[in-house]
Amino acid sequence: MGAIRYIATAAFGLEAAVAHEIKQLGYADVQVENGRLAFSAGPDAIARCSLWLRSADRLLIEAGQFTARSFDELFEGTRALPWQDWLPRNARFPVNGKSIKSQLYSVSDCQAIVKKAAVEKLRLYYPQKWFAEDGPLYQLEVSILNDRVSITLDCSGAGLHKRGYRKEQGAAPLKETLAAAMVSMSRWKKDRQLIDPFCGSGTILIEAAMMACDIAPGLNRRFDAESWPQFGSAIWSQARQEARDRITYYMDLGIEGFDIDQSCVELARANAARAGVAKQIRFKTQAVKDLSSLYQYGYLICNPPYGERLLDVEQVRGIYKDLSNSWAGLKTWSAYVLTPFAGLEKLIGRKADKRRKLFNGRIPCTFYQFYGPRPQEIKGPFATVSICE
Repeated sequence: MGAIRYIATAAFGLEAAVAHEIKQLGYADVQVENGRLAFSAGPDAIARCSLWLRSADRLLIEAGQFTARSFDELFEGTRALPWQDWLPRNARFPVNGKSIKSQLYSVSDCQAIVKKAAVEKLRLYYPQKWFAEDGPLYQLEVSILNDRVSITLDCSGAGLHKRGYRKEQGAAPLKETLAAAMVSMSRWKKDRQLIDPFCGSGTILIEAAMMACDIAPGLNRRFDAESWPQFGSAIWSQARQEARDRITYYMDLGIEGFDIDQSCVELARANAARAGVAKQIRFKTQAVKDLSSLYQYGYLICNPPYGERLLDVEQVRGIYKDLSNSWAGLKTWSAYVLTPFAGLEKLIGRKADKRRKLFNGRIPCTFYQFYGPRPQEIKGPFATVSICE
């Protein structure tokens, strides 16, 4: 099998984070579009990317693309693709679809036509009239944008945010992929303290600890593509063994999570244990107004509660004011706050050094980034816990 065209999908605003992760895996030629990143790589990339992509939603394989402005063109374009290379005779291949700004706007009709065209092609290679579809699952998606058709196969199955450690979640969960992207965009380093004063189910801190210990986010889950005969079990076994060999546990990361709700703290501890990083994170029941640290330099990364999720506007303003007061005592710290609350900068009396538009689920948010000063040599009693670059 030669080079394969892979597609990593991403939530709006996270494309740069996903592109960085793909390049870190050694795949340099990444083409970035809104919500998706394309790159070509060998068969082993299906396992490595599935295991290691932290901020992507899904990994897909593009079976082909072509232009279609009529159902006949859609049928012929689909039938021309090498389905015999992808679908065994017993493959289950349901078809999802979407169409944007295209002449073929009936998604259900497009799905049916793609299915029929693929079956017609398979009949040339498998001399049978009926396909039982009782084998491995190949979820197909036909996506049409401005009359340009892309047909993909979903390698992931469950979304890549499903790491397996969050069996239960709080009232307003933050997706693991978004949490990982927040840590990545902050440029946090494992030799610097990290605090989330609104830790909830602990997702931000767990993702940070997994990064610090080089734990592949997909190591403890399964993917649909693992049952595809085109990719032998050796590819997956080797990728998993390489991932296990890379794990390095650090016991002094200085990662701490606080929440005023004791049940959230207990949930965060349970999630961290399932993720294998219980010893790397300290959780404590504490209000944000009581936040403090002995470290001179560090990072606050958080997704505070807000009115659209759990609280009314006055409660939100009070929480953000407490955050501002606590942060004032950490003058040399950097802070990264994801929120839809438009009055954050006014409340804390400081303009963000950088802002990035993101979505938490369907809620439009801003990721405010406030940079602290570059660390210097520390003098005095806290020299052993303050980190220098």
